[in-house]
Amino acid sequence: MTVTSASVSGHFGELLQGRIGTSGPVALITLPCPVLAAHATWRPGSFALHQPSAKVLKPRVAHAFLSRLGLRPSGRFTLRLDMPPGGGAGASTAALVALAKAAGIDDAAHITEACHAIERATDPLLFRAPERILWASRLGLALSALPPLPRLDILGGFFGPPQATDPADCVFPDIADLVAEWPAACASATAIARLASQSASRTIALRGPRSDPTADLAARNGALGWSMAHTGSARALIFAPGMEPQAAAADMRRAGFTRIVRFKIGGAV
Repeated sequence: MTVTSASVSGHFGELLQGRIGTSGPVALITLPCPVLAAHATWRPGSFALHQPSAKVLKPRVAHAFLSRLGLRPSGRFTLRLDMPPGGGAGASTAALVALAKAAGIDDAAHITEACHAIERATDPLLFRAPERILWASRLGLALSALPPLPRLDILGGFFGPPQATDPADCVFPDIADLVAEWPAACASATAIARLASQSASRTIALRGPRSDPTADLAARNGALGWSMAHTGSARALIFAPGMEPQAAAADMRRAGFTRIVRFKIGGAV
C-alpha cells in the first residue's frame, strides 16, 4: 500500500506585523519555528480527514482546498499538529500546505493561491526562509525580499486563550518606520529585538491585552526583547545566543504561560 507523508514547520507569531502606512496593506515578518509543525499522511481509499491531536480543518474545507489544487479529493488523510489552533503559530496554513504535499502537490505558486483562496489570510510557511519575506498576509503576496536574520535564541510559550484570525481584521498599527529600519537591523541581534519589541508594544497598546506580562518577563530575564503573535496567544523572549537564564522558563510558567518551547533561528542555523 502506498503511503505518502509531509511535515511543514509553523511559526511563532511575528517579528513585525502591522499596516504599511495608515491605509496600506497588513504586512508581517514571520518568526519561523522549526520545532512546531503540521504532519500529514495520505493513504489510498475514500476521502476522509482524521485529526487525532487537534481539529484545525473541517473536512469540507480540506476537500475544497484539494479541489482548488486541481485534485479529485480521495484517500484517507491523517493530520497531526504540534501547535494549538488559534495560537498564532500557523496551524491552519501549515496544515493546508502539509495536506497539499502529502497529496503530491509541490508547486509553490499553486499552493499559495489555493491557501489564500481558502483562508484569505495566510502565513508564508511554504517558503524555505519565510522570515526573509515581507509578506502581505491578506493578499497572499510577497512585498519584498529581506536580508537573513542574525543568530537568535528564542524561548516561547502560549499566553491567554486561542484567537482565530479574521481576514477582514485590519486594525493594526502603522509599522512603516519599523519596516524601513529592518534591512539594516538584520546585522544586529539587539536591533532586531528592539524592532520586534516595538511592533509588539504597538499592537498591545491598540489591541490588548493590557495585562500582557511578556515585556516584563523579557526585562527581568535579560532578554534583548520580545515578540508576539499579533493575532493569537504565542509570545517569545528573544535572547542573544547562549544568554537565556536557567530560570527563564520557570518564570514564564509562573506568569501563566503554557507549552514552553526553545529554538534557534538566524545565522548559520
